Amino acid sequence: MLFVIELSGRSLSNSVINLGIRDQYADALSQLGFEFEVLAEQEGDAALGNGGLARLSACQMDSMATLDYPAWGYGLRYEYGLFRQVILDGFQHEQPDFWLNFGNPWETERVHVTYPVKFYGVVEEENLNGEKCNVWIPGEVVEAVAYDNPIPGYGTRNTITLRLWAGKPSDQHDMEAYNTGDYINAVVCRQKAENISSVLYPDDRSFQGKELRLKQQYFFVSASIQDIIRRFKEAHSNFDEFPEKVALQLNDTHPSLAIAEVMRVLVDKEHLGWNKAWDIACKIFSFTIHAVIAEGLEKIPVDLLGSLLPRHLQIIYEINFKFVEELKKRIGLDYNRLSRMSIIEEGAVKSIRMANLAIVCSHTVNGVSKVHSELLKAKLFKDFYELWPQKFQCKTNGVTQRRWIVVSNPSLCALISKWLGTEAWIRDVDLLTGLRAYAADPDLQQEWMMVKKVNKMRLAEYIEAMSGVKVSLDAMFDVQTKRIHEYKRQLLNILGIIHRYDCIKNMEKSQRSKVVPRVCIIGGKAAPGYEIAKKIIKLCHAVAEKINNDTDVGDLLKLVFIPDYNVSVAELVIPGADLSQHISTAGHEASGTGSMKFLMNGCLLLATEDGSTVEIVEEIGADNLFLFGAKIHEVPKLREEGSPKMPLQCARVIRMVRDGYFGFKDYFESLCDTVDGGKDFYLLGSDFESYLEAQAAADKAFADPNKWTQMSILSTAGSGRFSSDRTIRDYAEKTWGIEPCRFPSDG
Repeated sequence: MLFVIELSGRSLSNSVINLGIRDQYADALSQLGFEFEVLAEQEGDAALGNGGLARLSACQMDSMATLDYPAWGYGLRYEYGLFRQVILDGFQHEQPDFWLNFGNPWETERVHVTYPVKFYGVVEEENLNGEKCNVWIPGEVVEAVAYDNPIPGYGTRNTITLRLWAGKPSDQHDMEAYNTGDYINAVVCRQKAENISSVLYPDDRSFQGKELRLKQQYFFVSASIQDIIRRFKEAHSNFDEFPEKVALQLNDTHPSLAIAEVMRVLVDKEHLGWNKAWDIACKIFSFTIHAVIAEGLEKIPVDLLGSLLPRHLQIIYEINFKFVEELKKRIGLDYNRLSRMSIIEEGAVKSIRMANLAIVCSHTVNGVSKVHSELLKAKLFKDFYELWPQKFQCKTNGVTQRRWIVVSNPSLCALISKWLGTEAWIRDVDLLTGLRAYAADPDLQQEWMMVKKVNKMRLAEYIEAMSGVKVSLDAMFDVQTKRIHEYKRQLLNILGIIHRYDCIKNMEKSQRSKVVPRVCIIGGKAAPGYEIAKKIIKLCHAVAEKINNDTDVGDLLKLVFIPDYNVSVAELVIPGADLSQHISTAGHEASGTGSMKFLMNGCLLLATEDGSTVEIVEEIGADNLFLFGAKIHEVPKLREEGSPKMPLQCARVIRMVRDGYFGFKDYFESLCDTVDGGKDFYLLGSDFESYLEAQAAADKAFADPNKWTQMSILSTAGSGRFSSDRTIRDYAEKTWGIEPCRFPSDG
């Protein structure tokens, strides 16, 4: 079992390829007068999550199906996915994503698979057979209805299920309200129930937003746990074998309430003793953490939890009391450490530390890259690591080559299969290393360049249709597509583009022939309440407006912002990219799966040594990518000392923005202050010179097509280690203790 939030994109192409029927399907469609590609374009994106973590879940589900593991994914069937990003005059506006407007042909509603989910109310003590037990009398009950989505594996008959829950009003309440003529109340109750699975990531700056998020988390967890226990009880009369039959993977802290819910069901409903129930819980849960800094760890105010889920608060207090008592025996009365490790955080707002709860209960805790795992052990969860070193593991994230090469880059897929002499690499991705033997072969290089050119053509057509900007195919397509955030440093990229523009403008005309032409592509969404991120988007558009209309510069430099970046757009952008930027301040990216998708497609990386980049360097060698910037261990020292004097080039480009060279002078002032206002927390100034040097190295390499193509082939050849197949095998063997369960063949 895997608790997921899923960003699956479109399903048609992926499904027919995994089923091995793409060509037959396309033939059948053409006989009906349709083109497969045109039909596939009609499908909307299922945007059930946000960014890399949600897309990671979709890759993991694909790998579990392909590797024949017996698994289920659980999530919420949001009516509105992540917002649609609309750009008006360069400003981001959010619109609802009505992805279910025309229904979802892939899902099957299981009308008989429904569970009551309780909220609010009080907990009362009752006597049962002479023993005291707690009974939760809820103030509100909502029904969770199951919608099943099939995930077919590649080259296997195995198909697993992603079960999504939707909120519906409780029938009992509905009938009572209608029977007494209280139609208004019935309608209000229906709306409250349906609100739970209505919006992905409601804005949690208000109390109501926080409450709705918590409701969503518990609704999802409660329905899933009830479903798992119901299936188990169909074949078993007691819970002795539960840990042998069930493994629950918490994908980050959001589903951590599952721990308290399992305890509630086992103790209150199934009447197991506390110790036996806790023993079972500790054997079934494992926990993947994606946070990098303490501020990113989820905390739930005690008052909010006590109001919404009173029984769960009691259970968490009991877990914490027993844990702290045990801890005192192990470490003595070190009150500072006891306070840091406690699940309850005292303070102005008393809170539940969900990560601490997950670590205390889980038998395995893992980070998502080597760098991240070391960070967890040395800083974030140092106290827990010293207590339970055996719990901590590393599982570097991965992406599925079936979505990111086979579906999104069919011409590269055919070329790889031709040179390796087999399609087996689609399931056994380590075979990609066989390309290393041909990396210098002029014939492969020629064919490789042709594939890239065709993909750039598709992307250029999309850019022109979307923005009206015509771009040159001879230019380097330089891409940065990810959530807009200060730590991901899109601002550094834009400042670098302004510097490049300034240099071209100040060159003699004769010198311009030596400039490597670039098309800079940026895409990503800013969280609705994140003002600085929204200003970065506006700056990108203001700079693009200036550069793209400057006849002096022409095709030497273009800047394009791709609005509403999603999985389907990524399938166009990633195969067409020459260079991709992964330039977060070192120590801020847990893993970074975007770089893996670009790597698989033979795109060269310009990156800081952060997250999974360190392992990519181990695999393909530092000569085959462009590294720059402060290392993880240098960052705290640089911050402590305060930024040294701003490099002249950086100071100049910021001055251009401040002086209104790109317009909107006052609007961009606070954005400039984040860099040269004396703070520069994300070290744009101190990394700027190093960044420009890496960009110059990329220019130099691109000017030598054979060298560039060889580096590109070696990137793809070294990408097998970053397949989600390897990640899932790792989980199956070292965490879940499960084996492949092949579907029996006919006859």
